Amino acid sequence: MSVHQGRDSRSSSLPRLPDALPNSTETLQGQDHDREVDGGEKGKPRGPPQPVGFWDEGLKKTRHEVWRRWLLMTAIIAGFVMAVLSMFWAVLFHVEQNISSLQIYVVDFDGQIAPYTSVTPLVGPLIRGMTEEIQGSPDPHLGYVTMSPSDFDNDPIQVRQAVFDQKAWAAIVINANATALLQQAVQQGNVSYDPLGACQVTYVEARDQDTYSAYILPQLNSLQNEITSAFGSMWLERILHNGTISVTTLRQAPQALNPAIGFSQYNLRPFAPAVMTPAVTIGLIYLIIISFFSFGFYMPIHMKLIIPAGHAPLKFWQFIVWRWGATMVAYGLLSLAYSLISLAFQAPFANPSVPGTVVAENPNAYGRGTFVVYWMINYVGMIALGLACENVAMIVGQPWTAMWLIFWVITNVATSFYSLQLSPRFYYWGYAWPLHNVVEASRTTLFDLHSRIGLNFGVLIAWCAVNTALFPLCCHFLRWKTQRERKKAAAAKN
Repeated sequence: MSVHQGRDSRSSSLPRLPDALPNSTETLQGQDHDREVDGGEKGKPRGPPQPVGFWDEGLKKTRHEVWRRWLLMTAIIAGFVMAVLSMFWAVLFHVEQNISSLQIYVVDFDGQIAPYTSVTPLVGPLIRGMTEEIQGSPDPHLGYVTMSPSDFDNDPIQVRQAVFDQKAWAAIVINANATALLQQAVQQGNVSYDPLGACQVTYVEARDQDTYSAYILPQLNSLQNEITSAFGSMWLERILHNGTISVTTLRQAPQALNPAIGFSQYNLRPFAPAVMTPAVTIGLIYLIIISFFSFGFYMPIHMKLIIPAGHAPLKFWQFIVWRWGATMVAYGLLSLAYSLISLAFQAPFANPSVPGTVVAENPNAYGRGTFVVYWMINYVGMIALGLACENVAMIVGQPWTAMWLIFWVITNVATSFYSLQLSPRFYYWGYAWPLHNVVEASRTTLFDLHSRIGLNFGVLIAWCAVNTALFPLCCHFLRWKTQRERKKAAAAKN
Protein backbone atom coordinates (compact mmCIF):
# COMPACT_ATOMS: atom_id res chain seq x y z
CA MET A 1 0.00 0.00 0.00
CA SER A 2 1.36 3.40 -0.89
CA VAL A 3 1.82 6.16 1.60
CA HIS A 4 -1.09 8.15 0.16
CA GLN A 5 -3.44 5.17 0.20
CA GLY A 6 -2.62 4.49 3.84
CA ARG A 7 -3.51 8.04 4.74
CA ASP A 8 -6.80 7.86 2.74
CA SER A 9 -7.93 4.72 4.56
CA ARG A 10 -7.17 6.16 7.95
CA SER A 11 -9.05 9.31 7.02
CA SER A 12 -12.21 7.31 6.09
CA SER A 13 -12.34 5.60 9.48
CA LEU A 14 -12.35 8.87 11.41
CA PRO A 15 -15.50 10.74 12.41
CA ARG A 16 -16.56 13.38 9.93
CA LEU A 17 -14.78 16.66 10.62
CA PRO A 18 -15.42 20.10 9.24
CA ASP A 19 -14.82 20.84 5.58
CA ALA A 20 -11.34 22.05 6.38
CA LEU A 21 -10.15 18.46 6.73
CA PRO A 22 -9.68 17.81 2.99
CA ASN A 23 -7.62 20.97 2.77
CA SER A 24 -5.51 19.69 5.72
CA THR A 25 -5.02 16.42 3.88
CA GLU A 26 -3.89 18.32 0.83
CA THR A 27 -1.44 20.22 3.02
CA LEU A 28 0.05 16.96 4.29
CA GLN A 29 0.33 15.71 0.74
CA GLY A 30 2.10 18.94 -0.20
CA GLN A 31 4.52 18.47 2.69
CA ASP A 32 5.20 14.90 1.46
CA HIS A 33 5.90 16.30 -1.95
CA ASP A 34 8.32 18.83 -0.46
CA ARG A 35 10.18 16.05 1.33
CA GLU A 36 10.89 14.30 -1.98
CA VAL A 37 14.37 14.49 -3.35
CA ASP A 38 15.70 14.09 -6.84
CA GLY A 39 15.14 10.60 -8.15
CA GLY A 40 11.45 10.37 -7.18
CA GLU A 41 11.99 8.92 -3.69
CA LYS A 42 9.51 9.94 -1.00
CA GLY A 43 9.61 10.30 2.74
CA LYS A 44 13.18 11.49 2.95
CA PRO A 45 14.17 15.03 4.12
CA ARG A 46 15.54 17.40 1.53
CA GLY A 47 19.36 17.63 1.67
CA PRO A 48 21.40 20.84 1.92
CA PRO A 49 21.23 23.22 -1.04
CA GLN A 50 23.47 22.19 -3.86
CA PRO A 51 26.38 24.55 -4.70
CA VAL A 52 25.82 26.86 -7.64
CA GLY A 53 28.01 29.12 -9.75
CA PHE A 54 28.97 32.60 -8.68
CA TRP A 55 26.74 34.19 -11.33
CA ASP A 56 23.69 32.02 -10.56
CA GLU A 57 20.47 34.03 -10.56
CA GLY A 58 19.58 32.78 -7.10
CA LEU A 59 22.68 34.50 -5.69
CA LYS A 60 21.93 37.85 -7.28
CA LYS A 61 20.72 39.58 -4.12
CA THR A 62 23.42 38.03 -1.95
CA ARG A 63 26.06 38.81 -4.54
CA HIS A 64 25.12 42.49 -4.55
CA GLU A 65 25.19 42.54 -0.73
CA VAL A 66 28.65 40.96 -0.70
CA TRP A 67 29.98 43.46 -3.25
CA ARG A 68 28.56 46.39 -1.32
CA ARG A 69 30.01 45.25 2.00
CA TRP A 70 33.38 44.37 0.43
CA LEU A 71 33.73 47.79 -1.15
CA LEU A 72 32.67 49.52 2.06
CA MET A 73 35.13 47.56 4.21
CA THR A 74 37.96 48.09 1.73
CA ALA A 75 37.28 51.83 1.73
CA ILE A 76 37.24 51.91 5.55
CA ILE A 77 40.51 49.97 5.86
CA ALA A 78 42.21 52.02 3.12
CA GLY A 79 41.14 55.27 4.74
CA PHE A 80 42.28 54.04 8.15
CA VAL A 81 45.65 52.93 6.79
CA MET A 82 46.23 56.27 5.09
CA ALA A 83 45.23 58.22 8.19
CA VAL A 84 47.15 56.23 10.79
CA LEU A 85 50.27 55.34 8.81
CA SER A 86 50.52 58.98 7.74
CA MET A 87 51.12 59.76 11.40
CA PHE A 88 54.19 57.54 11.29
CA TRP A 89 55.57 59.00 8.05
CA ALA A 90 54.85 62.59 9.08
CA VAL A 91 56.89 62.41 12.28
CA LEU A 92 60.01 62.81 10.10
CA PHE A 93 58.43 65.19 7.61
CA HIS A 94 60.04 68.40 8.95
CA VAL A 95 63.38 67.06 10.18
CA GLU A 96 65.41 69.36 7.92
CA GLN A 97 63.45 72.42 9.05
CA ASN A 98 63.60 71.44 12.73
CA ILE A 99 67.20 70.26 12.97
CA SER A 100 68.20 73.67 14.32
CA SER A 101 66.16 72.85 17.43
CA LEU A 102 69.02 70.51 18.40
CA GLN A 103 71.03 73.02 20.40
CA ILE A 104 74.82 72.83 20.44
CA TYR A 105 76.57 75.07 22.97
CA VAL A 106 79.70 76.88 21.78
CA VAL A 107 81.67 78.08 24.80
CA ASP A 108 84.89 80.00 24.19
CA PHE A 109 87.26 79.98 27.17
CA ASP A 110 90.27 80.86 24.98
CA GLY A 111 92.19 83.69 26.67
CA GLN A 112 89.23 84.40 28.98
CA ILE A 113 90.57 82.92 32.21
CA ALA A 114 93.76 83.73 34.15
CA PRO A 115 96.63 83.22 33.61
CA TYR A 116 95.92 83.33 29.87
CA THR A 117 94.10 86.67 29.68
CA SER A 118 97.22 88.40 28.34
CA VAL A 119 97.26 86.19 25.23
CA THR A 120 95.45 87.37 22.14
CA PRO A 121 93.13 84.45 21.34
CA LEU A 122 93.14 82.98 17.85
CA VAL A 123 91.40 79.61 18.14
CA GLY A 124 88.24 80.71 19.97
CA PRO A 125 87.29 83.66 17.75
CA LEU A 126 87.74 81.57 14.58
CA ILE A 127 85.47 78.77 15.85
CA ARG A 128 82.83 81.21 17.10
CA GLY A 129 82.90 83.03 13.79
CA MET A 130 82.39 79.82 11.83
CA THR A 131 79.48 78.58 13.98
CA GLU A 132 77.80 81.99 13.87
CA GLU A 133 78.18 81.99 10.09
CA ILE A 134 76.50 78.58 9.98
CA GLN A 135 73.65 79.92 12.09
CA GLY A 136 72.95 82.53 9.45
CA SER A 137 72.94 79.97 6.64
CA PRO A 138 69.62 78.96 5.03
CA ASP A 139 70.80 75.35 4.75
CA PRO A 140 69.68 72.80 7.38
CA HIS A 141 72.07 72.98 10.31
CA LEU A 142 72.34 72.32 14.02
CA GLY A 143 71.35 75.04 16.44
CA TYR A 144 74.70 76.48 17.48
CA VAL A 145 74.33 78.77 20.50
CA THR A 146 77.29 80.89 21.61
CA MET A 147 77.46 80.91 25.40
CA SER A 148 79.65 82.97 27.71
CA PRO A 149 82.03 81.21 30.11
CA SER A 150 80.38 83.18 32.91
CA ASP A 151 77.15 81.22 32.24
CA PHE A 152 79.03 78.23 33.62
CA ASP A 153 81.00 79.97 36.38
CA ASN A 154 84.05 79.90 34.09
CA ASP A 155 84.25 76.15 34.60
CA PRO A 156 84.40 73.79 31.59
CA ILE A 157 83.14 70.95 33.78
CA GLN A 158 79.89 72.85 34.25
CA VAL A 159 79.46 72.78 30.47
CA ARG A 160 79.67 69.00 30.60
CA GLN A 161 77.08 68.99 33.36
CA ALA A 162 74.73 71.08 31.24
CA VAL A 163 75.03 68.57 28.39
CA PHE A 164 74.44 65.69 30.78
CA ASP A 165 71.38 67.49 32.17
CA GLN A 166 70.05 67.57 28.58
CA LYS A 167 70.05 71.36 28.32
CA ALA A 168 71.92 70.92 25.04
CA TRP A 169 72.58 67.97 22.76
CA ALA A 170 76.31 68.66 22.64
CA ALA A 171 78.87 71.34 23.47
CA ILE A 172 81.98 72.65 21.75
CA VAL A 173 84.42 74.00 24.32
CA ILE A 174 87.52 75.98 23.35
CA ASN A 175 89.94 75.54 26.23
CA ALA A 176 91.38 78.59 27.99
CA ASN A 177 94.95 77.77 26.98
CA ALA A 178 94.22 76.79 23.37
CA THR A 179 96.09 79.68 21.75
CA ALA A 180 98.70 80.03 24.50
CA LEU A 181 99.87 76.42 24.35
CA LEU A 182 99.97 76.46 20.56
CA GLN A 183 102.14 79.58 20.44
CA GLN A 184 104.38 78.19 23.14
CA ALA A 185 104.81 74.90 21.27
CA VAL A 186 105.90 76.72 18.11
CA GLN A 187 108.23 79.15 19.86
CA GLN A 188 109.89 76.58 22.13
CA GLY A 189 109.59 73.44 20.00
CA ASN A 190 107.46 71.60 22.58
CA VAL A 191 107.55 67.98 21.42
CA SER A 192 104.82 67.00 23.93
CA TYR A 193 102.24 69.41 22.50
CA ASP A 194 98.93 67.66 21.78
CA PRO A 195 96.63 69.41 19.26
CA LEU A 196 93.63 67.59 20.77
CA GLY A 197 94.07 69.67 23.91
CA ALA A 198 92.86 72.81 22.17
CA CYS A 199 89.15 72.01 22.01
CA GLN A 200 86.67 69.43 23.20
CA VAL A 201 83.28 68.13 22.09
CA THR A 202 80.94 66.68 24.70
CA TYR A 203 77.75 64.69 24.11
CA VAL A 204 75.64 61.85 25.58
CA GLU A 205 75.03 59.21 22.92
CA ALA A 206 72.76 57.02 25.08
CA ARG A 207 70.23 59.85 25.22
CA ASP A 208 69.19 58.99 21.64
CA GLN A 209 71.75 57.07 19.62
CA ASP A 210 69.78 57.36 16.38
CA THR A 211 69.52 61.15 16.51
CA TYR A 212 73.23 61.46 17.25
CA SER A 213 74.33 59.08 14.50
CA ALA A 214 71.96 60.44 11.86
CA TYR A 215 71.98 64.20 12.46
CA ILE A 216 74.36 65.48 15.15
CA LEU A 217 77.68 63.65 14.84
CA PRO A 218 77.94 63.88 11.02
CA GLN A 219 77.55 67.66 11.16
CA LEU A 220 79.88 68.03 14.13
CA ASN A 221 82.55 65.92 12.45
CA SER A 222 82.21 67.95 9.27
CA LEU A 223 82.48 71.18 11.27
CA GLN A 224 85.64 69.96 13.01
CA ASN A 225 87.27 69.19 9.66
CA GLU A 226 86.36 72.63 8.35
CA ILE A 227 87.70 74.32 11.48
CA THR A 228 91.05 72.48 11.45
CA SER A 229 91.45 73.16 7.75
CA ALA A 230 90.60 76.87 8.03
CA PHE A 231 92.73 77.38 11.13
CA GLY A 232 95.64 75.41 9.67
CA SER A 233 95.79 77.66 6.61
CA MET A 234 95.61 80.80 8.70
CA TRP A 235 98.17 79.53 11.22
CA LEU A 236 100.74 78.47 8.61
CA GLU A 237 100.51 81.87 6.97
CA ARG A 238 101.24 83.55 10.31
CA ILE A 239 104.22 81.25 10.96
CA LEU A 240 105.70 81.87 7.52
CA HIS A 241 105.53 85.62 8.06
CA ASN A 242 107.24 85.27 11.44
CA GLY A 243 110.95 85.34 10.82
CA THR A 244 111.95 84.95 14.48
CA ILE A 245 111.20 81.20 14.66
CA SER A 246 113.95 78.93 13.38
CA VAL A 247 113.29 75.93 11.16
CA THR A 248 115.02 73.72 13.72
CA THR A 249 112.50 74.75 16.38
CA LEU A 250 109.59 74.11 14.05
CA ARG A 251 110.88 70.64 13.22
CA GLN A 252 110.79 69.72 16.92
CA ALA A 253 106.99 70.17 17.08
CA PRO A 254 105.57 69.48 13.60
CA GLN A 255 102.13 68.76 15.12
CA ALA A 256 102.00 72.42 16.13
CA LEU A 257 102.01 73.31 12.43
CA ASN A 258 99.71 70.62 11.12
CA PRO A 259 97.05 70.02 12.28
CA ALA A 260 97.85 72.67 14.96
CA ILE A 261 94.52 72.17 16.75
CA GLY A 262 92.06 69.32 17.19
CA PHE A 263 89.06 68.19 19.21
CA SER A 264 88.94 65.74 22.07
CA GLN A 265 85.69 63.73 22.10
CA TYR A 266 83.90 63.13 25.41
CA ASN A 267 80.96 60.76 25.01
CA LEU A 268 79.70 60.80 28.59
CA ARG A 269 77.37 57.82 28.12
CA PRO A 270 78.12 55.62 25.10
CA PHE A 271 75.26 53.51 23.80
CA ALA A 272 76.55 49.98 24.45
CA PRO A 273 76.39 47.02 24.39
CA ALA A 274 74.27 46.36 21.31
CA VAL A 275 71.99 44.01 23.25
CA MET A 276 70.55 47.10 24.96
CA THR A 277 68.93 48.17 21.70
CA PRO A 278 65.73 46.08 22.01
CA ALA A 279 65.27 47.16 25.63
CA VAL A 280 64.82 50.81 24.68
CA THR A 281 63.57 50.62 21.09
CA ILE A 282 61.93 47.96 18.95
CA GLY A 283 61.56 45.38 21.72
CA LEU A 284 59.04 47.61 23.47
CA ILE A 285 56.58 47.10 20.61
CA TYR A 286 56.13 43.56 21.91
CA LEU A 287 55.18 44.98 25.29
CA ILE A 288 52.16 46.55 23.58
CA ILE A 289 51.36 43.40 21.63
CA ILE A 290 51.58 41.13 24.68
CA SER A 291 49.29 43.39 26.69
CA PHE A 292 46.84 43.57 23.77
CA PHE A 293 46.55 39.84 23.14
CA SER A 294 46.26 38.97 26.82
CA PHE A 295 42.62 40.11 26.60
CA GLY A 296 41.76 37.39 24.10
CA PHE A 297 43.64 34.71 26.01
CA TYR A 298 42.24 35.46 29.46
CA MET A 299 38.66 36.49 28.65
CA PRO A 300 37.32 32.93 28.06
CA ILE A 301 38.80 31.92 31.42
CA HIS A 302 37.15 34.83 33.22
CA MET A 303 33.78 34.16 31.56
CA LYS A 304 33.51 30.75 33.23
CA LEU A 305 32.73 32.58 36.47
CA ILE A 306 29.56 34.23 35.15
CA ILE A 307 28.28 31.56 32.75
CA PRO A 308 26.07 29.20 34.83
CA ALA A 309 27.42 25.82 33.74
CA GLY A 310 26.54 23.60 36.69
CA HIS A 311 27.14 26.43 39.17
CA ALA A 312 25.68 29.77 40.18
CA PRO A 313 27.18 32.76 38.37
CA LEU A 314 29.46 35.13 40.25
CA LYS A 315 28.08 38.52 41.23
CA PHE A 316 28.96 40.94 38.50
CA TRP A 317 30.72 43.50 40.68
CA GLN A 318 32.89 40.74 42.11
CA PHE A 319 33.56 39.56 38.57
CA ILE A 320 34.86 43.05 37.73
CA VAL A 321 37.13 43.05 40.78
CA TRP A 322 38.40 39.58 39.89
CA ARG A 323 39.11 40.55 36.28
CA TRP A 324 41.00 43.70 37.26
CA GLY A 325 43.03 41.96 39.96
CA ALA A 326 43.84 38.96 37.78
CA THR A 327 44.89 41.30 34.97
CA MET A 328 47.24 43.21 37.29
CA VAL A 329 48.88 39.99 38.47
CA ALA A 330 49.15 38.70 34.90
CA TYR A 331 50.79 41.95 33.76
CA GLY A 332 53.26 41.67 36.63
CA LEU A 333 54.32 38.16 35.64
CA LEU A 334 54.35 38.88 31.91
CA SER A 335 56.41 42.06 32.37
CA LEU A 336 58.84 40.08 34.52
CA ALA A 337 59.19 37.50 31.74
CA TYR A 338 59.78 40.33 29.25
CA SER A 339 62.40 41.97 31.51
CA LEU A 340 64.23 38.69 32.12
CA ILE A 341 65.02 38.41 28.42
CA SER A 342 67.42 41.36 28.62
CA LEU A 343 68.98 39.88 31.74
CA ALA A 344 69.35 36.50 30.06
CA PHE A 345 71.29 38.07 27.20
CA GLN A 346 73.68 39.70 29.67
CA ALA A 347 72.59 43.30 29.49
CA PRO A 348 74.37 45.06 32.40
CA PHE A 349 72.12 45.59 35.41
CA ALA A 350 74.49 45.80 38.37
CA ASN A 351 77.08 48.47 37.56
CA PRO A 352 77.41 51.40 39.97
CA SER A 353 76.21 54.90 39.16
CA VAL A 354 78.82 57.57 38.37
CA PRO A 355 78.76 61.42 38.29
CA GLY A 356 77.30 62.89 35.13
CA THR A 357 80.50 64.68 34.12
CA VAL A 358 82.54 61.46 34.06
CA VAL A 359 82.84 59.41 30.89
CA ALA A 360 81.58 55.95 31.82
CA GLU A 361 80.86 52.70 29.98
CA ASN A 362 77.61 50.98 30.98
CA PRO A 363 76.86 52.61 34.34
CA ASN A 364 73.44 51.79 35.83
CA ALA A 365 71.38 54.34 37.70
CA TYR A 366 70.50 52.14 40.69
CA GLY A 367 73.42 49.74 40.96
CA ARG A 368 72.27 46.24 41.86
CA GLY A 369 68.70 47.46 42.18
CA THR A 370 68.57 48.50 38.54
CA PHE A 371 66.82 45.34 37.35
CA VAL A 372 63.97 45.74 39.83
CA VAL A 373 63.43 49.35 38.73
CA TYR A 374 63.58 48.26 35.08
CA TRP A 375 60.97 45.59 35.76
CA MET A 376 58.71 48.11 37.52
CA ILE A 377 58.97 50.47 34.54
CA ASN A 378 57.86 47.67 32.22
CA TYR A 379 55.14 46.60 34.65
CA VAL A 380 53.57 50.03 35.08
CA GLY A 381 54.02 50.65 31.35
CA MET A 382 52.24 47.40 30.55
CA ILE A 383 49.32 48.39 32.78
CA ALA A 384 49.11 51.79 31.08
CA LEU A 385 49.26 50.23 27.62
CA GLY A 386 47.25 47.09 28.36
CA LEU A 387 44.30 48.48 30.31
CA ALA A 388 43.66 50.89 27.46
CA CYS A 389 43.54 47.88 25.13
CA GLU A 390 41.19 46.02 27.50
CA ASN A 391 38.78 48.95 27.64
CA VAL A 392 38.78 49.57 23.90
CA ALA A 393 38.32 45.85 23.17
CA MET A 394 35.22 45.78 25.38
CA ILE A 395 33.79 48.87 23.69
CA VAL A 396 34.43 48.28 19.98
CA GLY A 397 34.67 44.48 19.81
CA GLN A 398 35.82 42.45 16.83
CA PRO A 399 37.05 43.09 14.17
CA TRP A 400 37.66 46.73 15.08
CA THR A 401 40.12 45.90 17.86
CA ALA A 402 42.68 45.09 15.16
CA MET A 403 42.46 48.69 13.97
CA TRP A 404 42.92 49.89 17.54
CA LEU A 405 46.09 47.82 17.85
CA ILE A 406 47.51 49.40 14.69
CA PHE A 407 46.64 52.89 15.93
CA TRP A 408 48.05 52.21 19.40
CA VAL A 409 51.33 50.80 18.07
CA ILE A 410 51.85 53.51 15.45
CA THR A 411 51.16 56.47 17.74
CA ASN A 412 53.33 55.09 20.52
CA VAL A 413 56.22 54.13 18.26
CA ALA A 414 56.18 57.41 16.32
CA THR A 415 56.43 59.45 19.53
CA SER A 416 58.93 57.20 21.32
CA PHE A 417 61.59 56.03 18.88
CA TYR A 418 62.12 59.41 17.20
CA SER A 419 63.11 62.73 18.72
CA LEU A 420 60.04 64.88 19.24
CA GLN A 421 62.23 67.97 18.90
CA LEU A 422 62.67 67.09 15.23
CA SER A 423 59.00 66.35 14.60
CA PRO A 424 56.21 68.85 13.86
CA ARG A 425 54.68 70.46 16.93
CA PHE A 426 51.54 68.42 16.31
CA TYR A 427 53.35 65.47 17.87
CA TYR A 428 54.07 67.14 21.19
CA TRP A 429 51.16 65.22 22.68
CA GLY A 430 53.59 62.30 22.46
CA TYR A 431 55.28 63.51 25.64
CA ALA A 432 52.18 62.28 27.48
CA TRP A 433 51.94 58.95 25.62
CA PRO A 434 52.79 55.81 27.63
CA LEU A 435 55.59 54.34 25.53
CA HIS A 436 57.50 57.63 25.34
CA ASN A 437 57.76 57.64 29.12
CA VAL A 438 58.66 53.95 29.24
CA VAL A 439 61.53 54.56 26.80
CA GLU A 440 62.79 57.63 28.65
CA ALA A 441 62.63 55.93 32.05
CA SER A 442 64.36 52.82 30.68
CA ARG A 443 67.20 54.86 29.20
CA THR A 444 67.61 56.72 32.48
CA THR A 445 67.81 53.46 34.41
CA LEU A 446 69.99 51.43 32.07
CA PHE A 447 72.48 54.16 31.12
CA ASP A 448 72.49 56.32 34.25
CA LEU A 449 71.25 59.40 32.37
CA HIS A 450 69.81 62.63 33.72
CA SER A 451 66.74 61.46 35.60
CA ARG A 452 63.14 62.48 35.04
CA ILE A 453 61.92 59.13 36.25
CA GLY A 454 59.50 60.71 38.72
CA LEU A 455 57.74 62.50 35.86
CA ASN A 456 57.80 59.33 33.76
CA PHE A 457 56.19 57.23 36.48
CA GLY A 458 53.71 60.02 37.17
CA VAL A 459 52.49 60.01 33.56
CA LEU A 460 52.27 56.21 33.47
CA ILE A 461 50.39 56.04 36.79
CA ALA A 462 47.94 58.67 35.50
CA TRP A 463 47.21 56.39 32.51
CA CYS A 464 46.72 53.48 34.91
CA ALA A 465 44.34 55.48 37.10
CA VAL A 466 42.20 56.75 34.23
CA ASN A 467 41.90 53.32 32.63
CA THR A 468 41.15 51.71 36.00
CA ALA A 469 38.32 54.21 36.52
CA LEU A 470 36.93 53.39 33.06
CA PHE A 471 37.33 49.64 33.48
CA PRO A 472 34.04 48.96 35.40
CA LEU A 473 32.09 51.14 32.96
CA CYS A 474 33.49 49.23 30.02
CA CYS A 475 32.65 45.92 31.72
CA HIS A 476 29.02 47.03 32.17
CA PHE A 477 28.89 48.18 28.56
CA LEU A 478 30.18 44.82 27.37
CA ARG A 479 27.53 42.99 29.42
CA TRP A 480 24.78 45.26 28.07
CA LYS A 481 25.99 44.73 24.49
CA THR A 482 26.18 40.95 24.98
CA GLN A 483 22.66 40.77 26.45
CA ARG A 484 21.27 42.86 23.61
CA GLU A 485 22.85 40.56 21.02
CA ARG A 486 21.40 37.51 22.76
CA LYS A 487 17.93 39.06 22.73
CA LYS A 488 18.26 39.84 19.04
CA ALA A 489 19.35 36.28 18.33
CA ALA A 490 16.44 34.85 20.32
CA ALA A 491 13.97 37.13 18.55
CA ALA A 492 15.35 36.04 15.18
CA LYS A 493 14.80 32.35 16.04
CA ASN A 494 11.20 32.99 17.08
